[in-house]
Amino acid sequence: MDNLLTNKTSLSYKLSLIAVVLAFTVVLLGAYTRLVDAGLGCPDWPGCYGFLSVPDEQHEIDAAAEAFPHAPVESEKAWPEMIHRYFAGSLGLLVGALAIIGFINRKKKEQPLMLSYALLGIIIFQAALGMWTVTMGLLPIIVMGHLLGGFITLTLLLILFLNIRHNNPVAWASPIRTLALIGVVIVFLQIMLGGWTSANYAAIICTDFPTCQGNLVPPLDFSGAFTVSTEGVNNYLGGHLDNDARVTIHWMHRLGALITTIYLTFLIFQLFIAGWKRSAMWISLVLIVQVSLGISNVVLSLPLPVAVAHNGVAVLLLMSLATLVHYSGLKKQ
Repeated sequence: MDNLLTNKTSLSYKLSLIAVVLAFTVVLLGAYTRLVDAGLGCPDWPGCYGFLSVPDEQHEIDAAAEAFPHAPVESEKAWPEMIHRYFAGSLGLLVGALAIIGFINRKKKEQPLMLSYALLGIIIFQAALGMWTVTMGLLPIIVMGHLLGGFITLTLLLILFLNIRHNNPVAWASPIRTLALIGVVIVFLQIMLGGWTSANYAAIICTDFPTCQGNLVPPLDFSGAFTVSTEGVNNYLGGHLDNDARVTIHWMHRLGALITTIYLTFLIFQLFIAGWKRSAMWISLVLIVQVSLGISNVVLSLPLPVAVAHNGVAVLLLMSLATLVHYSGLKKQ
């Protein structure tokens, strides 16, 4: 693919690259915020206790206590939440700039306009999900949606960047591209299960591996595990489901990991056969690291660095497959 035309001098190219890096940072910050139970570090949105920053002066803390008597100021939780918001807000401005630049330069056809506009719509919806995450007290379906929105935004920004880099190439069908697309779907579904596991605080309900609470197939409660009912619950911090429901969520995430690993192993072999050795080796490395991090989360009781890395490597795996979809669909020019 060395002879493909590239476009590395345009403003769109530079901004889209920055946006990919920034979106990856936002995903990691979101994971950290969630894992340190700082999702409600600020009880309001978009500010924090009515301020643009975390209140630290005594008169600000007094005003916060009066306005939000049910939520005392905890700086160690408020700051991760606000830093995440600052980065997410910056990403939103950058995506908006890309959409505007795309419209201004639409005749030059430097970037896919519909994708740029779609990203702007998604980022606006992401902001709404961020607000609802707070106002609905960490409702699991909203928390999972917010997490998935971050992954989708990052992946689409990567696709935008790659298309700008190669001057809007026309994709064509190939066996590897089809297999890679299936891989994207499988990994995304597994990320959904991971998001549901995290949103319902089911990550450490099983502390043994490969068994779960001593059983390869523990007692399962699918109706309880995948309910989105909010009746009688105002705050979901710490989770609200019973043991069997959380075990079911955790066990399904493990099953999904097994299916994902089997399919990606098959894909890796196909890549080697087709001559995509560099891609095969990279996906193999990312997959091995991700599986290792997942097991470590269980046996080490979810250490924070490992848990954050598990989120980061998950998005790297998704990005790797999306990149493979792009390159395996390019015609040599």
